[in-house]
Amino acid sequence: MGTAALLTSDQPLYELVSGPVPVTIAEVVARMQAMDALLAVDDGIKWFNRLYLMVTEQVDLDPPGGAWQSPAWFTSLDTNFAGLYFSALGGYLAGQTVPDAWQALFEARFRAGVDRIQFALAGMNAHINRDLALALLAADAAMNVAPAADSPERADYEAVNGLLNTVMPAALTMLATDTLGVLAEDTGKVGRLLAFWDMCQARELAWDFADHLRGLTGLSRDAALYAQDTMTGALGRAILAMI
Repeated sequence: MGTAALLTSDQPLYELVSGPVPVTIAEVVARMQAMDALLAVDDGIKWFNRLYLMVTEQVDLDPPGGAWQSPAWFTSLDTNFAGLYFSALGGYLAGQTVPDAWQALFEARFRAGVDRIQFALAGMNAHINRDLALALLAADAAMNVAPAADSPERADYEAVNGLLNTVMPAALTMLATDTLGVLAEDTGKVGRLLAFWDMCQARELAWDFADHLRGLTGLSRDAALYAQDTMTGALGRAILAMI
C-alpha cells in the first residue's frame, strides 16, 4: 500500500523515516531528534524514540575510553540497527505488513492507560530481540568479519551495556514525568517491568541469536526468524498489558 493510505498527520513522520538510511551515528541522532519534535506526547512511539535517542546520543558523544575499538564496524552496526527501526515505522505508516515485534508497539501507540515506560520498553524489546541480530550480521558482512569473544567488536558491543546503565536513571525519570513536569507516583510498576525485561540480558541473547542465524539458510533461517518475531511480539504485548 502506498503513501495514499497515510494519515495526514503522519505524512511528515513518514517522509522523515523514509529518507536514505543514515551513514553516521550523528545522522541517526539528528533523525531521531527530528522525529521527537513531530511525535505527540500521547503517541507511544514518542517514548520509545526518546529512550532510543538518549542512548544513541550517549553512544555518539561518550564512547568508552574516548573511542570505539572497531569504529567502522560499530558505526555500521549502529546505522543498520537504526535503519531497521526507521524501515518498520515507515512500512507501518504506509499501511504495509510489518514484523509482529513492531506491530505490538505500533498498534498500541495511542492506547489509553499505558505508561510511557511500557511504550519505551515494548519498543526496545522489538528492536533488540528482533532487529539487533540482523544488524549484527549486516555489520559483520559489511566489514567482512565474524567477531570472536575476544575481538574489538565484541568489546565495543559489551561496552554499550555500560552506557545503558549510565543513561537509564535519567531515562526513567523522564519516562515517569508528565507533561507538567510532575513525577508520577511510584507504584512499583517500573521495578516489575525492569525485572520482567532486562535490556542488557536481551543484548547478550541477540549476539547469540546472530551466531545461530549465521549457520542457517533458506527455510531454516526463515523459520528461526519467524519464531523469534512471534515470541518478541507476544512479549511486547505482555509489557504493554502489565498493570
